[in-house]
Amino acid sequence: MRLNRLLYALAGLAVASYANAQSNTNLLGQRNTITTTVPFLMISPDARGGSMGDVGAATPADPNSGHWNCAKFAFIDKPGGVSLTYTPWLRQLVDGVSISYLSAYGKVGKYGVIAGSLRYFSLGSINYTDQNGDPLGTFNPSEYAVDGFYSTRLSKHFSMGVGVRFIYSNLIGNLSSAIARPGIAGAADIGMYYTNTKRLKSRKMMDYAVGMAITNIGNKITYTSDAQRDFIPINLRLGGYAGVQVDEYNHVGLALDLNKLLVPTPPIYATDTNGKIIVNGNGPVVAFGQSNNVPVLQGMWQSFSDAPGGLKEELEEIQISVGGEWWYQKQFAVRTGYFYENKNKGNRKFLTFGIGVRYKVFGMDVSYLAGLGQRNPLQNTLRFSLLFDFAAFKSADK
Repeated sequence: MRLNRLLYALAGLAVASYANAQSNTNLLGQRNTITTTVPFLMISPDARGGSMGDVGAATPADPNSGHWNCAKFAFIDKPGGVSLTYTPWLRQLVDGVSISYLSAYGKVGKYGVIAGSLRYFSLGSINYTDQNGDPLGTFNPSEYAVDGFYSTRLSKHFSMGVGVRFIYSNLIGNLSSAIARPGIAGAADIGMYYTNTKRLKSRKMMDYAVGMAITNIGNKITYTSDAQRDFIPINLRLGGYAGVQVDEYNHVGLALDLNKLLVPTPPIYATDTNGKIIVNGNGPVVAFGQSNNVPVLQGMWQSFSDAPGGLKEELEEIQISVGGEWWYQKQFAVRTGYFYENKNKGNRKFLTFGIGVRYKVFGMDVSYLAGLGQRNPLQNTLRFSLLFDFAAFKSADK
């Protein structure tokens, strides 16, 4: 078994879990998908966000705010809580792949909140063989990330948050430490959040919010040698939210998120008459775009202007999520959403649906993903989240 073939196969499975990615071509205006290592970091980990088209930059805070925008924690209305989510993944392709997500938070002082989460991505069981087809053993490739967050209010309506993350990606186990090793990275998040309320002309109250978060700002990962390092999914998320208390019992909210990977776009390389890439002393010669073999901070900056197709292609890299939810007596919720990605940048398009229930110490959210257009490996994805409110536990004891 060749190492590169194995790594590409496992990476392909991981990428498929995040995007129905398409291969690059050497034609401007065609598919030019941005791919990264550890794409599981961008998968919606909770059923509420997953049922609203993957929105969360500015939606009301909950125990899973760390994935979307850690600054939201400062405006959570409970002293503490915990959430557990389980998602069977890629059910249309393979069995045994799943994502588990545990998150918890607690208030510190009057304005601060500390939180943490653990995300575990299991890629199922794989039987390894050598080049002759002889078995080498069975291994369960997996990846996980451990997070810590702190968020605080800087004014009555504005908050900021920071997060740190440890990422571990083990794709081939202990088969051969001489030719490959697990990928390890550290990363940081920063978020900002503004929320307020106003009275409409109809005398109804509206709550609204805007949020921004840059997540996974961290070092490149390698599985083989230091000379072969790849970006992790550094991401910019911008969002807005507005909700109206329709009457005593009903509340309706709408949200919009825009996402862009702050990762260099693959360039188009110059080729000779035989179609072979031209190489000089500095490496492959770039015909359109910019080299993506750059340091992390330079790559983040140039990601706004390095697409081979210019501004048009840069705009194609923006993913759009819209979602809505209706609450009845703050106890029962119905949700829906839509996610759009340009056909040249992954071509994911799907509808999402979900419900939520809150009762005393306990809450539950369920979401369902329905793919659109071509056959989607994420079709029929279900997420299940359980939430527990610490304050409600104390009230129940009393």
